[in-house]
Amino acid sequence: MINRILATAATILAILGLTAGTAGTASAYQPVDIVHTEHVQAGPYSLTVGFSEWPLRAMQSLDFTFIPEGGIEDRTGTLTEIQPNGKIRRAEPLSRHPRKRDVWGLDVRSLDQEGAWTFHFVIDGPQGRGEGDLANLTVLHQPGPPLGVSWAVSTVPLIGLIAFLAYAWRRTRRPAPTPHPV
Repeated sequence: MINRILATAATILAILGLTAGTAGTASAYQPVDIVHTEHVQAGPYSLTVGFSEWPLRAMQSLDFTFIPEGGIEDRTGTLTEIQPNGKIRRAEPLSRHPRKRDVWGLDVRSLDQEGAWTFHFVIDGPQGRGEGDLANLTVLHQPGPPLGVSWAVSTVPLIGLIAFLAYAWRRTRRPAPTPHPV
């Protein structure tokens, strides 16, 4: 009996030890893999724009990196995303990429329309102010089925759950008391 308890305890400790030993590696951030780059000249600054997926597709999450020649120290910048229809989607200051701290970047961002996008850069640094565009950045159609179909299919389990709960509720509720004849 005691041998069986000791064997069980040893097995549990071994499993916990193996789990604890690999938890640090499993929870580490994945590096940013750049698979394609484009070059932009923003005044006196040469800027390399990196993409973690290529070709770009609408509604596909990816990482962007923006690497000025000479690094990001003593420089600030702004990125303006211009949609294919000419509307400005967003203008934001360039900040360090959360997983690649030595460059500017955007983490898990998607472009929501297909067509030719423009990234407009404004960089301020020791050589003054520079502006440049990455024009005609082609974004292809969204991969997979249309969003409406995806949402409709994903609600099927929810509808089944609601139907099951309604059925279970009707089966388990108490019947109303019947009046006794006097």
